Amino acid sequence: MKGGVIELGSSGAKNVAMVSRGVSVLDFFLRVIAIVATLASAISMATTHETLPFVTRFIRFRAKFNDLPSFTFFVAANSVVCAYLILSLALSIFHIVKSKAQGSRVVLMFLDTAMMALLTSGASAAAAIVYLAHKGNTKTNWFSICRQFNTFCDRISGALIGSFGGVVILVVLILLSATALARR
Repeated sequence: MKGGVIELGSSGAKNVAMVSRGVSVLDFFLRVIAIVATLASAISMATTHETLPFVTRFIRFRAKFNDLPSFTFFVAANSVVCAYLILSLALSIFHIVKSKAQGSRVVLMFLDTAMMALLTSGASAAAAIVYLAHKGNTKTNWFSICRQFNTFCDRISGALIGSFGGVVILVVLILLSATALARR
């Protein structure tokens, strides 16, 4: 200890570098998992449709994701976040190689926060519609459509789970980046 500053030996510096590299590897794998979650959510929602026959076979009721603007926004938000996560893999690999990089971590943390906000808003807007689809609203005479459109409701609910899983992973990524920056 010199003048109130604790000096790390070469083994202490190596330990800090190893922890930083481990955080970067975890960051990479979490990004891959988030890519899968957001991509699966976007594909699941975008391919969701169901048609029910009415009294005759010529009159049919259908439910498609693009009938509701909230679901269209959900697909767009998940797609944008998925594309961002794919592009951010390059910086994540850079952080594995150069564990002392700080400027790029700050940029990545800022962009992760923006993408988390976008994904949260898309998932929340869709969640409101999914709730109405499942429960309805008797005060406004909106009936639950999930009694008739079972497959449609199951798929949109599954898409929401994946999207909110992506939100949780982005929160963890932001915390990891903040922890890696605080260690310096």
